[in-house]
Amino acid sequence: MTLDPLAILTAFGLIFLAELPDKTMFASLAMGTRMRPLYVWFGTSTAFIVHVAIAVGAGSLLSLLPTMVVKLVSAALFAFGAFVLLRENGDDEDEEGGAKTITGFWPVYTTAFMAIFISEWGDLTQITTANLAATNGWLPTAIGSAAALMSVSALALLAGRFIAKRVPLKTVQRIGGLCMIALALWTLIEAFTS
Repeated sequence: MTLDPLAILTAFGLIFLAELPDKTMFASLAMGTRMRPLYVWFGTSTAFIVHVAIAVGAGSLLSLLPTMVVKLVSAALFAFGAFVLLRENGDDEDEEGGAKTITGFWPVYTTAFMAIFISEWGDLTQITTANLAATNGWLPTAIGSAAALMSVSALALLAGRFIAKRVPLKTVQRIGGLCMIALALWTLIEAFTS
């Protein structure tokens, strides 16, 4: 099988633009303010790669998943993320006086993986990836889509770190928590209106 550079660029461009305003970009940004960004990126990237593999390998199975259940679980995960960001921890202070960053590769990786893995089911980018794979071939679509999703996550995490260095961490966490609440509500509305 030959790799068509145009098919890779097409998949990258479409998926990148579709994912930029997506809720998972904001979830990555929020997680990056409280957890180690590189660990979050590994978790989100793995989840995206799994979703791309599923989309290109079995795109038609997406329509069989119970949308309501997926949306409700996704909303619950966003609500949990909001709880983690908004909770007050007086004894979680580090030597600089700010809130302590959640560390440890596996806890951060697992949290990021599950948040993205659950919330991306049936997402526009997964459906688009499945459609592109059917017309442009699975390998170039997989490469372009995975690269786009991982790039958006990296941009969100870099933006999160940039913001966190200029705005007090508590403020960033509150804003991130409010964003996660908004995402949970948005997902619930999607669950009951679609």
